[in-house]
Amino acid sequence: MTNNIARKLLDKPYFVWSVMFIIVPLVMVAYYAFTDKTGAFTFNNIVEIKNYIPTLLLSVLYGICATLICLLIGYPFAFALSKHSSNIQRTMVLLIMLPMWMNFLIRTYSLMTIMGDSGVINHLLESLHLLKMVETDEGLVAQPLHMLNTGFAVIVGMVYNFLPYMILPIYSVLSKLDYSLVEAAHDLGSNKATTFRRVILPLSLPGLLSGITMVFVPCVSTFYITQKLGGGQIVLIGDVIESQFQSANNYNLGAALSFVLMILIFICLGVMNYFDDGTQDGGVVI
Repeated sequence: MTNNIARKLLDKPYFVWSVMFIIVPLVMVAYYAFTDKTGAFTFNNIVEIKNYIPTLLLSVLYGICATLICLLIGYPFAFALSKHSSNIQRTMVLLIMLPMWMNFLIRTYSLMTIMGDSGVINHLLESLHLLKMVETDEGLVAQPLHMLNTGFAVIVGMVYNFLPYMILPIYSVLSKLDYSLVEAAHDLGSNKATTFRRVILPLSLPGLLSGITMVFVPCVSTFYITQKLGGGQIVLIGDVIESQFQSANNYNLGAALSFVLMILIFICLGVMNYFDDGTQDGGVVI
């Protein structure tokens, strides 16, 4: 009897936490999205979203680009890492997680220092004489490679900050892969490419889908990366939402944009879960 009561009470703190910090905020977003400043019900906020469709599509495009780059870097890295000894795996996982222990703002500011006109990259290119020389009143000087305040810098910031979220779920699945299935595929005449396509890739799909979701969702909704690395030249939907709450004090329109973004994220999660059978660790969890 006591054990049954304990088990029933065990999940109650999580239930209360979920209600307070997940359900209630979502309800508040929906409320503000469909009301005006007087609290009256209206669809005007939803109708006004049509003015921001290009920004929303641009956000999705940037999110897709950053996610694909993370996938192209993260999957081979996780696959190679899963083949090393346990000591090397632990060390590499620690190194992957190490930047995540630092503040997100510090990581972004570090990229500003690295990619600035007088940053590390430009100093390196100048020392290698790879920069274009231009004539000035002081003679020939190296013209720095302008990277900040561009879409390139924004995508680099997304990849740098969210790459661990791609690597770790994929590595988690690949490290538990039953390689007797790979050996069986080789015994049946499959080459390395066929074995990867028919055996390894399907078995790693849960981690792959989880990584894609964990990278794409924050990339679409980010605003600090675009503000610092984009310099206001690149405006994504997260920037618009942030400005509506901070500058314009238009909570209703900001909530409506957040509501649409929330629906988009739920659609992405639904698509990922549709392709994930849930039989492997590392699957997508809503």
